[in-house]
Amino acid sequence: MDDIAMAAMDMSSARLEMQYALSLQKRTMTDMEQQAMGELAMLPPAPSLGDYIDTYA
Repeated sequence: MDDIAMAAMDMSSARLEMQYALSLQKRTMTDMEQQAMGELAMLPPAPSLGDYIDTYA
């Protein structure tokens, strides 16, 4: 009987660890996404197509 209880506790502990790791990954990804969006907002606007093509050559 003790083996079943220990196995159930181990499974519960493993599930909790997995949920914690997953929530930590989601939070990290969200933070990185917000940081990337902030950095993209600081970039100058992209030039139009004719700005870098030498059309007079």
